[in-house]
Amino acid sequence: MKVNKAEIVISAVAEAQYPGDNLPEVVLLGRSNVGKSTFVNTLIERRSLARTSQQPGKTQTMNFYQINDLFRFVDMPGYGYAKASKSERDKWGKMIEKYLRQRENVVMIFQLIDSRHEPSEDDLLMYEWLTYYELNPVIIGTKADKISRINQKKSMNQIAKTLNLKNSREVILFSSETKLGKEESWKLIESVLK
Repeated sequence: MKVNKAEIVISAVAEAQYPGDNLPEVVLLGRSNVGKSTFVNTLIERRSLARTSQQPGKTQTMNFYQINDLFRFVDMPGYGYAKASKSERDKWGKMIEKYLRQRENVVMIFQLIDSRHEPSEDDLLMYEWLTYYELNPVIIGTKADKISRINQKKSMNQIAKTLNLKNSREVILFSSETKLGKEESWKLIESVLK
């Protein structure tokens, strides 16, 4: 998809702030610092629409990015961020859970996992929660340029094994540097927008 228009609509902290129209929404979930903002910026070929940070836990709101007035990316707060208070994490968790279970605009969920490491317990818990509610996510293995070709295959197998996927082809490796996985991700998005 050629992106001609991309803008942040709102950074929401409550349901009352969600956009009130029926545009389709593609949700991004992942641990803090997994590369959700970089994923958005790479797909839309913008440097800094979605703010990136070296400091984990920076995204503490649900950020709605409208693309070509056709759909929105919804960047969720990162899960598993230990430095946020427990009450803060609980608040984010309830907000995310309610959004995912009740928001009718959701057409696709991407769960981003750092391909350099085995999926964390939080990654597995999120995946199991999503599949329990039949919100089957697309798994994206981020930062794939940081590992060798041989280790990319091992990483896909490890992610598939940890999440009990049928096979490693269910994992899309992604790199903002080499653009690996960009075209594949767009094809999936376009398939749910038709």
